[in-house]
Amino acid sequence: MDAQPPEFAHTTVLLNEAVDALLSDPNGTYVDGTFGRGGHSRLLLSRLGEGGRLLAIDRDPEAIAAATTGQARVTDPRFSICHSAFADMRAQLAARGVQQVQGVLLDLGVSSPQIDNPERGFSFRFSGPLDMRMDTTRGESAAEFLARADERQIAEVIRSYGEERFATQIAKALVARREGGSAVRSTDELSEVVARAVKTREPGQNPATRTFQALRIHVNGELEELEQGLNAALQLLAPGGRLAVISFHSLEDRIVKNFIAGHSKDEVDRRAMFAAPKAQPLRALARIKPSEAEVAANPRSRSAILRVAERTDVPLPPVHTKRRGGRE
Repeated sequence: MDAQPPEFAHTTVLLNEAVDALLSDPNGTYVDGTFGRGGHSRLLLSRLGEGGRLLAIDRDPEAIAAATTGQARVTDPRFSICHSAFADMRAQLAARGVQQVQGVLLDLGVSSPQIDNPERGFSFRFSGPLDMRMDTTRGESAAEFLARADERQIAEVIRSYGEERFATQIAKALVARREGGSAVRSTDELSEVVARAVKTREPGQNPATRTFQALRIHVNGELEELEQGLNAALQLLAPGGRLAVISFHSLEDRIVKNFIAGHSKDEVDRRAMFAAPKAQPLRALARIKPSEAEVAANPRSRSAILRVAERTDVPLPPVHTKRRGGRE
């Protein structure tokens, strides 16, 4: 295990590319749904006009503290931040009297300060408690999940969210250790169990990589939040507004890709083949990868993919909510 780094620095991935793609109206209202340490937000603020406005959101209390206290705080009057999941962005904006925005940015995954802080438990590189929660004020930690889940549940999480072919063997080993009176509570212990259960691995990859990813995604409900957040963004975007999403692994990117494709391809009514296709509310604009120079300077950017879409002027269908009793 590496020693704890002296500082938890963060290098923003696809910084200029994301802000360039997002900014359609300098005097518009924008959402940074994943503030982190504010790289995208600060650059966006520098390009906004006097009438511009930026709401930042983050689940991590440390990110909120970074934005509101200390030397790194953001004091721009056009900026505000809230402690929330980005899936709830519509409610957060409604509370501020905002119904439409010109852009929504989501930079998915885990930030370097989260990964590099041993106390957060995100990385097998450091010895620390097996927490993995992005919001440390609520929810179940990875250690708590492994202490209560049965073998089938653990295997399904590791298989589905880590695409780990040894998921069953890892789950068996974790449950056997727990039943022996020593459930895993630290990153070291989890790494050791996985290393014994995984017999082969791709060159250069730690055997625990996929398991750590899977548990993190499960504990934080990341894929569910992404689906909800994309739908919320679509409801919020004004015509001409932009959606920009940076993903770091295939599970995230597949959801983003399919969402944009599903809302941007004109539909043909098979019952009326000669009728004009039904227009869709999004238009796919770009798929951008980091440059060779960025990957060389920041190896953690190598898997990033930025997808950009623009809201068309096609009206969205009304959102139906269920009343009490299950009736529409």
